[in-house]
Amino acid sequence: MTTDTQLVTGVDFAPIPTRDLDAAVEFYGNKIGLPRSVYMKDRHYAEFETANVTLSIYGPEAMGMEFHANGNPIALHVDDVAAARAALEERGVSFAGETLDTGVCHMAFFADTDGNALMLHHRYAPRTVES
Repeated sequence: MTTDTQLVTGVDFAPIPTRDLDAAVEFYGNKIGLPRSVYMKDRHYAEFETANVTLSIYGPEAMGMEFHANGNPIALHVDDVAAARAALEERGVSFAGETLDTGVCHMAFFADTDGNALMLHHRYAPRTVES
């Protein structure tokens, strides 16, 4: 295989572990407001859709694996971080610290009911691609 052949063409889903599927379904569906595409309680998972990637919520302990919360945040794209943060705070979501402005994007950090790290994210500066 040559290096000019791209094997990976996208991301199909991002796995998010939970110890309480019902609480996670409530959080991602009602608090964050993502549309749910799958809910199979007997199979220990649910899926929620964003514009470009599925969030796959699963119960690892029910599948014979250990639970480990994701410590690095999944960046959830929003058009306006301040407005989205205010809406989520009204729904009871707690954020860690102030909204961060990196000079290219805004980020606001929070976690789900299992401690999985998440962030609201909006890139406002044009993206440049290295040649």
